[in-house]
Formats: sequence, C-alpha cells, structure tokens
Amino acid sequence: MWDSVGRHGDTRMKKGGAPIMITRLATAVGMVAGLVLGAATTAAAAPMPRQAVGAPCGAHAKACVQLSTNQAWLLSGGVVSYGPTPIRSGMSGHETPPGNFKVSFKNRNHWSTLFNAPMPFSVFFNGGIAFHQGSLDRASHGCIRMTRAGAETFFNALRPGDPVQVVP
Repeated sequence: MWDSVGRHGDTRMKKGGAPIMITRLATAVGMVAGLVLGAATTAAAAPMPRQAVGAPCGAHAKACVQLSTNQAWLLSGGVVSYGPTPIRSGMSGHETPPGNFKVSFKNRNHWSTLFNAPMPFSVFFNGGIAFHQGSLDRASHGCIRMTRAGAETFFNALRPGDPVQVVP
C-alpha cells in the first residue's frame, strides 16, 4: 500500500479490518490536532491581567506607584480607594525598581541606621525599600517618600503579604 507522499507502507490488517497504516495516520492526526487544539484552548483559557480602575497598575495590586508621575494609589478590588497622592522616589544611582512586590513588614517609628534618619509610618515592600513619610523636595535613596497623610494612610491600609506594584 502506498501512502500520500509515495512511500510504501504496511498493509497488514488490524483487528476490525482497518489497515495498520491508516490507523497510524489517524493516530498521528489525532495527536497533532490534540496538541494544536489543546494549545489554543490553554492560551484562550489563560486570563488576561485586569487593569485597575483609576490607576496605572493591575487590579491585583493593593498599592500602586507610578514613578514617571510621582504618584501612588491604594486599591481595593481593583478600584482606587485612596489617591493619587504625591510621592518622591529614588534618585539617579538609587532608582526605585519597577516590579511586583509584597509588603514584608511595617514599623510606625522606623529609624534608618544606614542614613541615620527617621522613617515614620514605614511599610517595607522590597528589601530596604519602603513607603514612608519624608520630604517631597528631593529624591530618595530608593524609598517612596510621602506626605504625612499619605504615609499614615498607606501604613494603616497595608498588611504584610499585600501586593505592591511599581510601574515606570
């Protein structure tokens, strides 16, 4: 028996009367179709990240920072619950990195031993980087400086494990 590309195939009969080559071809076609359709189904089933309403971050975030506009927001269920509030972020050489983080711990009266300075209402989310009360007149060493009202509101709203998103 010859196949569709001119190769000679096995003409033995399988139990039930179908030639083995046809059975093998049907199996191969079924496997390819399953892979293609399975990939399409998997790709279609992957949910697209939802955008927050009123802020430039994903709806999953509880806190959102936009570095280019020096603004931050608190979100609840993907909708802005506070903000925008003014911020200052890291200076050249000490840039605040964009990305997705989680609040690690909070300290109402934190003192920076590195910079020998107070950091009231600190909410740490990326190693030594935190939201905290501080001057908006100049850039920081990576932290997100906020007004007292902003820092206190973020401190009271955020809990360890809450997602923080920083966008450029």
